[in-house]
Amino acid sequence: MSLSVRNLSVLHLIGSFNQGGSEQQALQLARLQHESCRVDVRLACLDRSGPLAIEAERLCDDEVPEYALISFYNYRTVLQLLRFADFLRRLKIDILHTHDFYTNVFGMAAGVLARVPIRIASRRETFGFRSLMQKRIERGVFRFAHAVIANSEAVRQQLAAEGLSQDKVLTIYNGLDLKRVTPPKGLLRHEALALFGLPQDADCRFITLVANMRHPVKDHTMFLRAGQRVIEAVPKGCLVIAGEGELTPQVRAVAAQLGLGRQTFFVGRCQKIAELLSISDVCVLSSKAEGFSNSILEYMAAGRPVVATDVGGAREAIVEGETGYLVPAGDYQRMAERITSLVVNPMLAQAMGQRGRSLVQEKFSAKRQLERTLALYERLIGTRDSHLRKTRPNQPSGMFWCE
Repeated sequence: MSLSVRNLSVLHLIGSFNQGGSEQQALQLARLQHESCRVDVRLACLDRSGPLAIEAERLCDDEVPEYALISFYNYRTVLQLLRFADFLRRLKIDILHTHDFYTNVFGMAAGVLARVPIRIASRRETFGFRSLMQKRIERGVFRFAHAVIANSEAVRQQLAAEGLSQDKVLTIYNGLDLKRVTPPKGLLRHEALALFGLPQDADCRFITLVANMRHPVKDHTMFLRAGQRVIEAVPKGCLVIAGEGELTPQVRAVAAQLGLGRQTFFVGRCQKIAELLSISDVCVLSSKAEGFSNSILEYMAAGRPVVATDVGGAREAIVEGETGYLVPAGDYQRMAERITSLVVNPMLAQAMGQRGRSLVQEKFSAKRQLERTLALYERLIGTRDSHLRKTRPNQPSGMFWCE
């Protein structure tokens, strides 16, 4: 009899409901699994704040339980850990799936206490995000995971370099629902521009960066320096930055220092990404480090040409010279040259955008991500079921035993 994930209870532990890449990917995967009717999906979080909370509660038909953390070194963390472990036991969770550093550490510990049969952790970053101590802690908790999902080959190789057994790691690329970047039918360009307070001048060319302003690794300064060079060559060029966070005043100050105050538009948190990308001529990633950028997938799926720093899994998505260009991190002059070449050659830009959209449909669809994740669940079920039959031959097939 073939094994199946059907009717198993899966709990996704999500850090918060802010519009970061990890949060969006985790919630999208939970929604797709729920819609597939192949597993019983539950959610929990460490922080209930953020605009995605409405979607999460709609998915669960209830308020998502929160296990707020002050610090891993605070005694209240132990109490929260015990609460979460009790919650997992009461719901009889079969698969616990965590999605970032904090949920990995908290979730794997609680999963062991609750004796959850299958525990899956995730890594979505390479370097530049975690301290040496944090890396050691995460590497320690990965021992308690039955599998670790890397969202790119670059991340998988980083895990190997850190000493994690590759038998435990599987690459599953981020998936993108094309509906997310498809603008409403009949949307006119001037209407989209008005949504973001952008100039209505038909000659304006918009170079767009979608990146949160919470971490300097996104290197907004590189984007602005490249943009300064582009505007010298294309006076009607305009820079658009979509994102929010505590670095916003600092980035605004850099734009002013470079004389870009009147040609740089900060649109804040972007809930209408399809509309924004529809009026963008070239889209950019300027990060010093990444795991696998959701922004790159959104750009390509929207049919936009991409100029990105060659970090993380960017090379796994962008085909150099076909769907966009890769430049070294920090090399704003090279980035400016590539952006300018696309702005002044709209036919080339359009052709690259079309090829990029086709590549996303083929390789990075949300459906593909769902199927690969469910296949992992199936494989882990098979391993546990086989172990059970060998160690407890009188137990019914399909039951799980935790060591």
